Amino acid sequence: MGKKPNLIYIYADDLGRGMLSCYGQKHFKTPNIDRLATEGMRFTESYGCSFCAPARASLLCGVHDAHAGRWTFTKAGIYMELDKGTMTLDQVYELIHNTGVQGGPGDGYLPQIAKRAGYATGQVGKLEWGFATTGDELDKHGWDYHYGYYDHQRCHGYYPTFLFENGNKVDIPGNTMINCGAKLSAFENGELIDMTGRAVYSQDLFDQKIVEFIRAHKDEPFFLYHPSQLPHGAVFFPEIHPSVADNSELTPLEKEFASMILRLDKTVGIILDELDALGLSDNTMVIFSSDNGHTLAYAQPGRLSGSVMLDGTRVDNVTTKYHSDTNGDVFDGNDGMAGLKLTSWEGGVKIPYLIRWPQAVKPAVTDRMIANYDLMATFADLLEVEMPANKDGLSYASLLKGEQFEGHDYVVYASYMGPAIVAKDGWKLRVVIDPDKYRIGVFGDLRRQFTQRHTAGALRLLWRAV
Repeated sequence: MGKKPNLIYIYADDLGRGMLSCYGQKHFKTPNIDRLATEGMRFTESYGCSFCAPARASLLCGVHDAHAGRWTFTKAGIYMELDKGTMTLDQVYELIHNTGVQGGPGDGYLPQIAKRAGYATGQVGKLEWGFATTGDELDKHGWDYHYGYYDHQRCHGYYPTFLFENGNKVDIPGNTMINCGAKLSAFENGELIDMTGRAVYSQDLFDQKIVEFIRAHKDEPFFLYHPSQLPHGAVFFPEIHPSVADNSELTPLEKEFASMILRLDKTVGIILDELDALGLSDNTMVIFSSDNGHTLAYAQPGRLSGSVMLDGTRVDNVTTKYHSDTNGDVFDGNDGMAGLKLTSWEGGVKIPYLIRWPQAVKPAVTDRMIANYDLMATFADLLEVEMPANKDGLSYASLLKGEQFEGHDYVVYASYMGPAIVAKDGWKLRVVIDPDKYRIGVFGDLRRQFTQRHTAGALRLLWRAV
């Protein structure tokens, strides 16, 4: 291989692939994301995880998220104690370091692969580990530079009172709300709400730091990881995009959600334009993906629900399941598939996956099966770095080079009802926790119920076409 490529990975949050026009969205266009698809490779059989934290750990560690006992999760919201004045930063760090997700002996992390190949590494955006992390953790994982949120719950708002840069707390003037301004919709009765306390939108800050990182490392190989909050709910964007403003088929909340996705599309455009301006486009591999499948942040009573069909039928995800047409999703955000985030149905775990690398990857659409946890193996292959042991990922580097690639025989992932295996011939094994015997609740609750009850017949094994 010639000169090693720069690497940029854009990781959307809760983005169903049907929300992108390159995967069939009809109500608006995502031109910059579509550019990745038309100028690069679009995957149709790409799998993520069923929700946020496991997906990020799986991506960073190169393993699937169905290993029993592999990870635990910190409680989100701990960093709000800084705003309240009830804990110091040192106390927050001490708590997370002693109770949160801890790496095991010999664990390897994605940025470490790039660092071994001589790359500068940077992360800008949402936290990449658990539900709360620290600057020390990000340093340990191999990030030379990191900027953004360290707390998952604070990511539900887009106006942070503070963010972190290389472990240092950076206050954001004009943002004053402890919950980072989280609220369902920026509009009431068609009018913009009082924006006092909401001065700086987080994605604007991320865009600035992304451009700064690219410019700072334009003369050396770099790996930039951008885990965005967008379009995770609560829905909130103060400007309805002109392309949906007059769409009579959409409610105001749906227009606002579409505008959030179009704001992410703008970030992709900023990155591509910067690469063009610096002459880096040809040898930069830009990957766009999402952590999990579609979610209904814009659900509205009487119009759209994930739990009840339009005819009143309850969705139990065992014998009945969510579909866009039966439940009222005008966007068809899960691209015609069954299920949503948290479930083991295809709509909950199948994700958009686009790769653009003009110097090496020819425009194509591929149906080869890949998984969220394949990125580490792929990077190691491309950068000629030894892979850490005991990983589940499979390198798809040969596919990018136009060579033979069979893909996975099957992929594995967890869900709130149990794990699943999807075979490349189109069949799925779902392990379904019987909802009549167990209550799906907070993390760890299900395991406790199993331990207490040991009830026979609690699992249903369902083989069926995906």
